[in-house]
Amino acid sequence: MRTSLPAVASIRDFYAFEQHVKTALKLRGRDMVPEWYEVPVFYFSNPAGVIGPDEPVWAPRGSQALDFELEIACVIGQDCRDVPADDRALEVVAGFTIMNDWSARDLQRKEMAVGLGPSKGKDFATTLGPELVTLDELSDRYREGRLHLEMTAAINGRIVSRGNSGAMHWTWPQLISHASRDTRLRPGDVLGSGTVGTGCILELSLVHGSDRYPWLRPGQQVELEIEGIGTLRNRVGT
Repeated sequence: MRTSLPAVASIRDFYAFEQHVKTALKLRGRDMVPEWYEVPVFYFSNPAGVIGPDEPVWAPRGSQALDFELEIACVIGQDCRDVPADDRALEVVAGFTIMNDWSARDLQRKEMAVGLGPSKGKDFATTLGPELVTLDELSDRYREGRLHLEMTAAINGRIVSRGNSGAMHWTWPQLISHASRDTRLRPGDVLGSGTVGTGCILELSLVHGSDRYPWLRPGQQVELEIEGIGTLRNRVGT
């Protein structure tokens, strides 16, 4: 079943794709962190910064490095706490949607250098949509805690990234269980997967060069598509 998204209560954005984590750390001159394999970490983003499909997005003041991030997200559908890390965790999920965790990389770089954040490099905009798709519609693609769905990102109609949500290191039951540990999850809480490998300009520019993959510019349209869920579009404001 497909429905509109409920009001967003909170956003926890995880770091569940190993390829993206390795690339991000490499850009900071660091090797893979062993602790990443021990606990599914996340940061809190700003529910007041959520914008809808087809709405314009602007880089925050002082930023010249606007980036997209291709993610899949689940939305919690019922109050829960201390959810087990097995398929029973899916019982508290209202559905899945596409998430674009917009990022101002120049602001984020300074924040992360201090060892706290991200904050202003992230909280200016997050897009969710276009619909909420229940698990029963995607059940044939669910295996071993993961949804195996093709994911693509395009800029002005040119596909720049391809990935699959089945590449998540951490499973959805593990993410839900960790998010609910010792606290209450409520309807409308959003859990983002983190960026799929190559699902942002930050990674693409490292692999292919910043000349080929410059930061987003005013007027460009970003389209994120996930098989079985739909296409999420936003244009950079002019």
